[in-house]
Amino acid sequence: MGVLKIIIEKSSDHFSAYAENCRGVYGAGNTVELAKNDILKSIELLKKADKCPVLLKSPYQILFYYDTESFLKYYGKVFSMPALEKLTGINQKLLHHYSSGSKKPREAQRKKIESAMHQLGKELLAIKF
Repeated sequence: MGVLKIIIEKSSDHFSAYAENCRGVYGAGNTVELAKNDILKSIELLKKADKCPVLLKSPYQILFYYDTESFLKYYGKVFSMPALEKLTGINQKLLHHYSSGSKKPREAQRKKIESAMHQLGKELLAIKF
């Protein structure tokens, strides 16, 4: 299975998205949602043109990699800062600084956030109704 690695980052005036392992796959938007939609359109166009070896492998998987600021902005609609503090153990004021871009997290803090989200994902996948 092919894997398309998409990086989503916050720039000074918008969110950008690009494929790390496939030339020509780019997207942008004022929000993470718009950048993701734009890059999905770019992928469809490139798929039709047969220009990216990863996209020729069927099926392929799209993985999204976020910088901390973009992740917190995008999922800030889902998780409140108090909830993120409870999940990650990181003070919500510091999380707010990360989401606004006024502070950049150290590697250990980024790993803490990532680990907490993965643990939550595992717990949610184990739920049955």
